[in-house]
Amino acid sequence: MKGEWKVRDFVYPAVLRRESGGAFTVTFPDFPEAITSGTNRADALTQAADCLQEAIAGRMVRKENVPSASRPKHGYVAVCVALYLAPKLALYLAMRAKHVNNSQLAGRLGVTETVVRRMLNPKHDTRPEKLQEALESLGKRVLVAVEDAA
Repeated sequence: MKGEWKVRDFVYPAVLRRESGGAFTVTFPDFPEAITSGTNRADALTQAADCLQEAIAGRMVRKENVPSASRPKHGYVAVCVALYLAPKLALYLAMRAKHVNNSQLAGRLGVTETVVRRMLNPKHDTRPEKLQEALESLGKRVLVAVEDAA
């Protein structure tokens, strides 16, 4: 990840390719490992959302880079990072950018390292206010945006 970020959109472009019989294959330019399909366009978009979450969660668990979303090209569709995962991803990225490890963040928050590990675990149900507190300790502010659906 290059440098700091001020605002980061957690919306990634996806490519839908129509296959024979009406099915669609979905790929993500930012995640070469993320490939899925659906029996129709609506199913493909549902599968794409799940596929994106798993690709991001896998990279977080493996402590790999999670790229910024590339600019969508004409014909691409936007797939949002799920609401449960976005603040965890933001925390993961902020920690990497600030070179803060789990133990250091735990010290800042007055919690055990296990608590921080759970905050970063994509499958753990972490209270949003705890994630917000952790992000604030790293100099980040949580913003929520709602826009009209396409």
